[in-house]
Amino acid sequence: MLWEKPQPVDVPEEDAFLAPVQVRELPGRGMGVIATKDIQRGELVLREKPLFVVPNRVSMSPGAVLLASLATLSPRQRASYYNLSYVNFPTGIPPDTDAFNEELALAIFQTNAVSAGSQGVGIFPRMARLNHGCSSAFNVIYTWRDGEGVLVVHALKPIKQGEELLTTYTDTKRPRHVRRQFLREHYGFECQCSVCSLPDDLSARSDERLTGMADLYTKFSSWQHEHVSGKEAIAAAISIWRLGEEGYWSERGQLAADVAHVAAAHSDVSAVREWAALAQRWYAYELGADSPQAQEMGRIAGQPELHAAWGTRHRESVGGPEPWMSAA
Repeated sequence: MLWEKPQPVDVPEEDAFLAPVQVRELPGRGMGVIATKDIQRGELVLREKPLFVVPNRVSMSPGAVLLASLATLSPRQRASYYNLSYVNFPTGIPPDTDAFNEELALAIFQTNAVSAGSQGVGIFPRMARLNHGCSSAFNVIYTWRDGEGVLVVHALKPIKQGEELLTTYTDTKRPRHVRRQFLREHYGFECQCSVCSLPDDLSARSDERLTGMADLYTKFSSWQHEHVSGKEAIAAAISIWRLGEEGYWSERGQLAADVAHVAAAHSDVSAVREWAALAQRWYAYELGADSPQAQEMGRIAGQPELHAAWGTRHRESVGGPEPWMSAA
C-alpha cells in the first residue's frame, strides 16, 4: 500500500553534504551530523533542494496535500521523508486508515519543515538531521535562496573534527525555562545543549545577557519610529555586538546591514562604508559570499549614496563600528 510507512532503506545521507560529515545515530539523541574533518568558518556545508514545497495557501486538507506531494516522489525519496522523526502524533487513530496516513504525514511535516521563502514551506531531509543548540551552542545556520530554489547551510564558527553540527530551531534570546518549554511543545525534547546544561548560577547570568540582547534589539528597532536618534541606535547595536559571547553571531550580518541603513538615512558616508563592509563580511560567513545580501552590502560599501535610505532623515554623524568589532 502506497501510504504505509516504508521500511528503513540504505540511503547514504552524506551524499548531499559538501563538507566532510557523517550522519549517524547519537546515544539518546536520535540522528545527528558529525564533522569527520575540521570545517572552516563560512564553509558551505550543505546545498539541498526540497523534496517538495507546500504553498502557504492550500485548498485541500493539509494531510491530503502532503499525501498528494508524496505520491510524486520516488520510493527512495519517500523513504527519506518517512525516516524523519516526528512528535505530537494523535493517539487512538487506527493504523492503515486514511486518517492515520494523513496524520503521520502531517506530524513528520510539522516537525521538520522549514520556510522556502515565497514558495511556501519545504522538506529538506538532509538539513533535518541537524540537531538544535541554543545561542552559543549552535555552529551552522541555514537560509533559503529564493532565486536558486535551494536551501544552503554555512558554518558560522570553526568546527573541529568529531564535533556535532548544530543549528537553531528558534530565536533563543529567551530564558532557559522558556526555551525548553517551547522546544518540548514543538519538537518533543528537553534541550541539553551546552547553554541549557550550564549550572544554575551561570545559566541565570546567560539568561540575563540574552534578555538584555532582546531589549537592546527593541531599542534599536525603535529608531524607525524616531524614538531614538541615529547615534543612540548605533550605540544599542554596538552593545548587542558586545554580548557576542552568547553566540548570536548568526544575526551579525543583518545587524550590521541595519546599522548601515541608519547611517545612510542620516547621510553619514564613512559610517555607511564601515558598517556595510562589516555586514558584507558577516553575510559571507552566514549566507555565503555569493549571496545577494553580501553582494548588495559590497555595492553599498563602495557607493554609500546608492543606499535606498540615503538622506531620508536629518544629517547626523552616527559613527562606525568600534575597532575591536572588526577582529571579533
